[in-house]
This record gives sequence, structure tokens and C-alpha cells, in this order.
Amino acid sequence: MIDSPDDLIKRESPTQVSASPRQRHYRLRCPVCAGKFEDDGVQLQCPATHDPALLVAEYSEQRFEPDAAAEGIYRYRRWLPILHFLKGSSRTVTYRSERLSALTGLPNLWIAFNGYWPEKGANLETTTFKEFEAYGVLSRLSEAQEGVLVIASAGNTAAAFARACSLNQRTCLIIVPESGLGKMQFVEPLDPCVKLVALVGFTDYYDAIALSERVTRTKGFYAEGGVKNVARRDGLGTTMLNATETIGALPDYYFQAVGSGTGGIAVNEAAKRLIVDGRYGYQLPKLMLSQNLPFIPMYLSWKSERRELVNLNSEDAKKQIRQIAAHVLSNRQPPYAVRGGVYDTLIETKGDMLVADNLETLHAARLFEETEGIDVDPASAVAFATLLKVARSGQIPSDDSVLLNLTGGGWYRLAKDKKLIPVQPDLLLDESEIFSEAAAEQVIRLFQ
Repeated sequence: MIDSPDDLIKRESPTQVSASPRQRHYRLRCPVCAGKFEDDGVQLQCPATHDPALLVAEYSEQRFEPDAAAEGIYRYRRWLPILHFLKGSSRTVTYRSERLSALTGLPNLWIAFNGYWPEKGANLETTTFKEFEAYGVLSRLSEAQEGVLVIASAGNTAAAFARACSLNQRTCLIIVPESGLGKMQFVEPLDPCVKLVALVGFTDYYDAIALSERVTRTKGFYAEGGVKNVARRDGLGTTMLNATETIGALPDYYFQAVGSGTGGIAVNEAAKRLIVDGRYGYQLPKLMLSQNLPFIPMYLSWKSERRELVNLNSEDAKKQIRQIAAHVLSNRQPPYAVRGGVYDTLIETKGDMLVADNLETLHAARLFEETEGIDVDPASAVAFATLLKVARSGQIPSDDSVLLNLTGGGWYRLAKDKKLIPVQPDLLLDESEIFSEAAAEQVIRLFQ
């Protein structure tokens, strides 16, 4: 029997809660073999031999019970696979806008804003919901965990982990393509425990992943895990928890732009837990996930009615990525086909894949800022652009509730309000060096 989180987690201060690794209030479950096992904080896959699948956390508490006294995402600690609280966490702000409802013709439109917007109570200092991933992952780790945590990112996740690790003294290595460096600016200087490697030239997120995988083969380095990490997904899933708590029910539709699709998978897993609770409805929200033309591998796969991801030539894919406005939506190997991944999520929710081009994205960003008075990231604008198109087509019933997840916003507002300090990479690697033996050795030497 799993102990209740209220028995496990004893508050020691307003910013930190601890429990022993033997007292986790959840177990991990494999959706393929139905195996259940205790978590060590870094488990990323089922130990049994079978087709790959995404592990899920199974919590002792089945009722949705937010903790009003806890800060940030820790409000939802009973449905987070964590051992302790860390400094600096914030959470989603969900609200309704009469102007956006009038604009879209959707009277039950709700906005899940993830970013910096102090008037709304939104205080994510890296301005995207990737902070929920970072705090989930770091809070899942045992305080006795040794070694260097390795994170590959297109930009937003890098910023989130850099800030969270710096504030909480967790040693980490962050690898980003050059295009992601623009988000590596912070209100406070980073602690030396955070090391940043930038890949210059014709590089992208996939190159960062490839290098990170090579580094984690070295003793003393361990992978954050991306979508395989249950804490990353359940951290992102707090967006659905916050929205449902605010609305009082699960939404009928959910819109979000996706690069890997981890956010879509995460909110669906959270929605399933809310259905088990029984007080918020019994229908999963239809997931309407969007990509930015011309880089649309998941859209093409879904519209081809195939489980397998379309095979894109590496050079063609990189050229397409360089053309999109939302560079963070650039994962060449998203978790589309894996058991529990994007394909299964779309099937389960009767959802759909949508697209927006750069012109539509730019128009949507300007329209949102003019209407609401806050800037949004290009990825958020992609989601808003597709919502506008679907709303105009009339395919959403007027009495249905719609949740638009703006995954990032307020970056320019933050830069206006506060002085941001750019971070200089600890190491630059050219595209011609990434796959050489010397590249991994240079990275490892940063910690010697």
C-alpha cells in the first residue's frame, strides 16, 4: 500500500518539504506490461523487455485536493511525483476574457497563461510553462542524488532548468542549439553549478539531444529524460489541474502548439486523473495540437493516418526548422509513435493536429497583444492562430468550453520591467564537431 502524501510530506519551511526516498506517495506503472514498481527518482523506462512505453505515476490520492498553502506548482503536490519543495516555483494563471470571447465567438473560452504578467498574478521568470518541467524533475530527485543532470533543449527548457538549478544548487549541464541562446537571460546571474554548451552553425534541438545522449554514457552524468520523465509530464499537467480548478470542470477542447508533444500528453494524463475523481466530468478534452509550417512532421503523420512518424530527410528538416517563427517547435524525433505518446493521445481524446504558417502566427501574436495587452511567444501565437481558424469554421459548438494553453508569454514585458543578464556559454561547439569524440570530452572537462 502506498502511504498518503499528507503522511509523507512534512513542511519544514515555506519553500522546502522533504521526505525519505522510501516514502514516495506514488508508484510507477508501465502501460504495456502493467508492472508497478517503486521510484528511485531517475527511472525513465520499464525494466521489463517489451516495446517502449511512457511510464506513468500512480498516486495514492485519487481525489483532486490542491494544497492552498503551497507555492507554485506545489499547490498540486499530491499529484506530483516529488519528494521536496524547491525555491522559486510559480504556476499557471487561468482566466476568461470577454474581448477574446467576442473576437472568437466562443463564449466559454478560457486562457491558461504561462508566463510573466504581474497584473494577472503570473510570475514565471523564464516566461514559459517549461518551469513546471524543471521543478517537477528536480523535486523528484533524492537530495542524495549525485552526479551531473544533463538537459538538451531548444531554448525554453534550457532557461527553465538553468534558473531552477541555479536557485537550488543542483549541478547540471545544459546543451542548446545557437538559436536557443536568446532565452538564456536571467534576472540574477547563474550559479557556477550550471554549465551551458551551445551548438553553433546549422544545428537544432535534435543535435543537442544527440550530444547529451553521448555525454550521459559517462559515469557521473545522468539524463533528465525528456518525455520519459514522469515528473516532467506531471509538472506540465498542472496546467490542466489549474484550469479545471478555476473552471470547475474539464474543458471540452484544449488547444496547444507542440514541438515534442509532451505538453499534450501531460494534460491528457492529468485529465484522466480528474475523471477518476468524478467531480469534474467524464469526457476527456479533445486535444487540438498545432505545428508551425513548414516544419510539421506530426501533422503529416496524423493526417496520413499512420502511427509511424514520417521520415524527414535531415537536411530538409533543418531547412524547414530555420524557416519557422516558433523555433522551439522543432523536435525532429518527437514521442509520436511510442505507447502513450502523441498518436495514442490524439486517438484517445478524439483530437486533431492543426497548422499555422508564419504570417498567421505573426497576425495572431499582434492580435492577442492588442486585445489583452501582453506579448506572447511565437509558439503561443501558433496555438492562438489555429484556434482562430477553427472558431471561424464553426466546428466548435457554441456552448462547449475551450481551453487555450498559452505556453509562454510576457518575455518583452519582463525585459521592460527588469534588467536581464545574458549568459555566455561555457563552451561553443561547431556543427562539424558535435559527433566527434573530442566534443564529448570537452563537455565532460567542464566539470573536472
